[in-house]
Amino acid sequence: MKAIQVEDGQLVWATAEDPVLGPEDIKISNRATAINRADLAQRVGAYPPPPGASKILGLECAGIVEAVGEKVTGFKNGDEVCALLAGGGYAEKVVVPAAQVLPIPKGLSFNQAAALPEVFATAYLNLFIEGALQPGETALLHAGASGVGTAGIQLCRAFESPVFVTAGSDEKIERCIALGASGGANRHTENFVEKVAAWTDGGFDVILDPVGAAYLDHNLNSLKADGRLVVIGLMSGAEANLAIGKMMMKRLRVIGSTLRARSVPAKGALMKQLSERVWPLIESGEITPIIETVIPIDEAQRAHDLIAGDDTFGKVILEMG
Repeated sequence: MKAIQVEDGQLVWATAEDPVLGPEDIKISNRATAINRADLAQRVGAYPPPPGASKILGLECAGIVEAVGEKVTGFKNGDEVCALLAGGGYAEKVVVPAAQVLPIPKGLSFNQAAALPEVFATAYLNLFIEGALQPGETALLHAGASGVGTAGIQLCRAFESPVFVTAGSDEKIERCIALGASGGANRHTENFVEKVAAWTDGGFDVILDPVGAAYLDHNLNSLKADGRLVVIGLMSGAEANLAIGKMMMKRLRVIGSTLRARSVPAKGALMKQLSERVWPLIESGEITPIIETVIPIDEAQRAHDLIAGDDTFGKVILEMG
């Protein structure tokens, strides 16, 4: 098969070994994958794949079932599916545990389906499981124009939690509000902490943060009593001073979370919840994948450069030729 290889820091479409099908796996003839910031980090050696995972980039895919392992039930050759991966998505063929595979929601193309697994799993996991966000509670999403951000806005809207965002331009804020956010702050011109009192009654219940160190103290100041901060990224650094006294007095919880290295059963349980609670909303049109652009897989370098430029809204898709 062909797959994207990292050669001297650049992405090259080249020959690679086919993945091996295990008894509990599904082999997918891939039609599309999507870019995640984790891919950019892995490319430069900052985010290695978990033990046993494919070293090929790519955390999600959509395609057609080509083969199923002997212990797999519920899927057959020819099924159109999408999958959450620990790696391997930038390739013509993908092998993934069956627990991490779902049927493509009715009415969606392969390109649209490839925009779903990683960001909706990440947003759902961290808002509603780790963050325990309840209907009527308020949430703040940093990087609201990202793939996870645009997924999170729609999930909060669907599950009746007012959601506010930060993003890098007034245009992005406007688009987030059109998608369902109740308000937003341009991180280049506004301090989101100063808007909390106008947005909420005493602070947010849950904050979802991919930024890390630079926002830690601001986030703690923006949470109400019993609030939960879920940190899912380190874009501004990995170390910061933690105001423990503030945490104690407000009974705050700071939760560190990653998805990629979780066990197959844990990912399977998460995908089951997506199937039951989110996939019907996608099929009804209440929730939709947000796609900035579609780029051929052999131009993956251009796609990475586009994401690194921080001007995108939603997902960048890599399409197989």
